[in-house]
Amino acid sequence: LENAGYECYLPVSKFIRRWSDRLKEVDVPLFPGYLFCRMNPHNRLPVLMTPGVIQIVGVGKTPIPVEEQEIAAIQRVGKSGLPTMPWPYLEVGHVVRIEDGPLHGLTGIVLKIKSGLKLVLSVSLLQRSVAVEIERRWISSVHDGARTFPVDAQPDRTKSIPIPQIHLDTARGLTGESAEGR
Repeated sequence: LENAGYECYLPVSKFIRRWSDRLKEVDVPLFPGYLFCRMNPHNRLPVLMTPGVIQIVGVGKTPIPVEEQEIAAIQRVGKSGLPTMPWPYLEVGHVVRIEDGPLHGLTGIVLKIKSGLKLVLSVSLLQRSVAVEIERRWISSVHDGARTFPVDAQPDRTKSIPIPQIHLDTARGLTGESAEGR
């Protein structure tokens, strides 16, 4: 797109990737799957025909522009030197998959977002719900193929959230003890 004369912006963050034999710092898109491009919304066909472009974000065939102040804020964060990383947008009730730590492979529902970088999740174990506090960086958002059911989030409101798929890794030898067994 830049070769065609378009002004483009891909916000990235530095991230340490671990391979079996080494660590390497790589640039990771801050908003995976998105590239910002200054263009005439009435002449979008050349952009859409560019290899790698799937669609232009918008409503129907009408592109929705991102405000200059938002782009400036993203650029300001990038230039700040502060550590940044892509982060799933989370709210209470969202279903997440635990990608790291001792509960790797389980999914749960966000019960509470604590200050700092901690979450409290409801994880189903042995057909019971267990609240567990984990590091926010250990989780990823679950979206695809999930069924939904109503959850009372507020006294007068309900919303649908995906039903979690629970996978226990028996090879890790995860065991538990009930409060009554102590």
